[in-house]
Amino acid sequence: MNQESLERANAFLAAVAARVAPGELLEVSPADIGRDLGLAEPLAAARAVRALLARRRLEAVDGKYRLLDPRPIEPGEREQIPRPRRPKRTRERRASRQEAPSHPTYSDVGREAIERLIELGREVATLRATLRTTREEARLAREARDEAERQAQSLAGRVRDLEARAEMAESNLRTLLAAARGSGREVPVGDSEMEAILGVLKSEREGSG
Repeated sequence: MNQESLERANAFLAAVAARVAPGELLEVSPADIGRDLGLAEPLAAARAVRALLARRRLEAVDGKYRLLDPRPIEPGEREQIPRPRRPKRTRERRASRQEAPSHPTYSDVGREAIERLIELGREVATLRATLRTTREEARLAREARDEAERQAQSLAGRVRDLEARAEMAESNLRTLLAAARGSGREVPVGDSEMEAILGVLKSEREGSG
């Protein structure tokens, strides 16, 4: 036991002796005494209790502690209660694990899991980027389709308008030619000439369509 641990254990023992007499049970927990002594970590109080138990200053009884001897621990005083030795089987298992490093450890499994999570994260990011690109391409395709439909509708309306004009022009021409032929003031136009004129008008109409 080093000097710091010795002083901490004796301070803990003095705090216990200030609360109870030898042979009496301590009603408060070691953590409460540790806080009163300014020990921030509960582990420090647990170490002090273990040192006092090993040197027969305290005794554990049904989850509580009884004060046996209020005398401070002397420097170099040995433990009266030896620490429990680990079973031989446990030591053999530990030695076998050290001799056979081929078995995966918790750190290896954790490292492998983290690397796999990183790979999955990259795959998810790639899939999300692909999904965004596909959505953008679909949006552009819809806009192009809508624009093509609008142009087709506009062209169809223009074709109908041109067809109506061509039919009106054909009807007017027939009326004029028939009137000119009936009046006798001009040279009559034969049916062959009228068919030729109508053929020209039809060819122009089809070319515009």
